[in-house]
Amino acid sequence: MTRVQKTVFILVAVVALVMGLTVYKALSERHQQDPVRLLDAGIVLLPQSRTLPELSMTDQDGQPLRVDTLKGRWSLLFFGYTFCPDICPTTLAQLRELKGKLPEEARARLQVMLVSVDPNRDTPQQLKQYLGYFDPAFRGATGDLDTLQKFAAAVSIPFIPADTSKPNYTVDHSGNLVIIGPDGTQRGFIRAPLNNAKLADQLPSLVAGD
Repeated sequence: MTRVQKTVFILVAVVALVMGLTVYKALSERHQQDPVRLLDAGIVLLPQSRTLPELSMTDQDGQPLRVDTLKGRWSLLFFGYTFCPDICPTTLAQLRELKGKLPEEARARLQVMLVSVDPNRDTPQQLKQYLGYFDPAFRGATGDLDTLQKFAAAVSIPFIPADTSKPNYTVDHSGNLVIIGPDGTQRGFIRAPLNNAKLADQLPSLVAGD
């Protein structure tokens, strides 16, 4: 190989390397989350993922549900109850709308679960019927009050148990959502009120990760 050929070969290699690095950087940036845009959408990610407690509940089909086995998909958990007069139906309707705004791949990687804070009235059958009004794919979970309080405290979404002796009682609870990763750990929160336009823009890249 002549000196000219060597020089041309080196130049071609350098150009290819630079182009490759440029493409890699562009692809990497595409999949990175912008903290400012996440916060603007109401998404707050924890500095470190949080392990869920080993608690047993019951799902909307009456089947056992272990809190620490919420794995395989991203989950949005909402603590509420079926007799809620305002926050719960509004939030579930927004989540149904948000699901419709997401691309198919993101929808397949995401599930919504209502965790009842009213075990006195919310049987599995009641949960299933109620969630069916919004989206039959939405899941529900209930359990005894002690278990529900431990779970809510573990993910920093506490609620105030109601005085069930009063007729038509209500339960004070948060409108925030809990983000659970596919590894079964808590990754963060979504602050209420939900901004579906911004969430639809940010969630697909978030749930594309593991």
